[in-house]
Amino acid sequence: MKHGVHILSAIGILGVLIVAPILGHQELKAKFDTTKTTTIKGIVTKFDWSNPQVHVFINVPDNSPTKLSNWAVELESIVELQKGGYNKDSLKPGDSVSVTGNPARDGSRQLWSTSFILVSGGNKKMFDVPTGIQQPKYTAAAGPTPRWPDNQPKLGPANPNETGYWAAPTQTSLMQTGVNVKTDEWGLLDNIADAEKVAPFQPWAKDLYIYRQKNFLKDDPTYLYCLPPGGPRQFQMRYGVQFAEDRDHKRIFVLIGSVNRNYRIIYTDGREQKGQPRGDADNPLYYGRAVGK
Repeated sequence: MKHGVHILSAIGILGVLIVAPILGHQELKAKFDTTKTTTIKGIVTKFDWSNPQVHVFINVPDNSPTKLSNWAVELESIVELQKGGYNKDSLKPGDSVSVTGNPARDGSRQLWSTSFILVSGGNKKMFDVPTGIQQPKYTAAAGPTPRWPDNQPKLGPANPNETGYWAAPTQTSLMQTGVNVKTDEWGLLDNIADAEKVAPFQPWAKDLYIYRQKNFLKDDPTYLYCLPPGGPRQFQMRYGVQFAEDRDHKRIFVLIGSVNRNYRIIYTDGREQKGQPRGDADNPLYYGRAVGK
């Protein structure tokens, strides 16, 4: 992440794109009622260590010890849990647990965990990791922009000991620069009346924006169907992006961290910037045809 900071100052075109960041995965309030809490106790049947969310499936006694209901407990993503020191072996089937969390709005047996206790591990608190945007703490000043032998800026790591991973966005919703509007980490407005300030919307676009806000963003296609984010949205997201330069074929892969794990291609071979109304194999419709130099 440190590497990405000094590169940003050197590449103007990316600096322009990055003012419009992306959201991570589904807005929490779209699925769970954060004004309510429920506590369940039971035995783990499966620990599903996968993106975009880690899930724990638990058999919970339903009114009697012999009748069980299987609940799904939703945790943070692999990215956040790994930063907290957890891995796919941190929990196993047969473990006894107690979980308190926000129930699903639709009444299904699902919880967003706010407190996870491993009872069979001596009432050990689990998965209590910082969530949201974690700004990096840099211990040293950024160095000079790394470059290739031909003096072109190098988007990837300056040396094998660095990752070249760009993360920690300063905002997580699309809005014009300079607007003072408060949102949560997913882009949900604190005050729906602020919709007027977000951007100079056309009337239909403002109506759609407000509709999605009132529905906790659950109808956003990126959330609803896990479609890749289009255009500028992908360049800053909750879990970051990474650039992989294929200089032999004069193209750059933009790899999305976590969530739907996809990529786009930016061609630097001098080809024409020509729109593709139906998309094509290299650039699906939601990405368009990206070229750069």
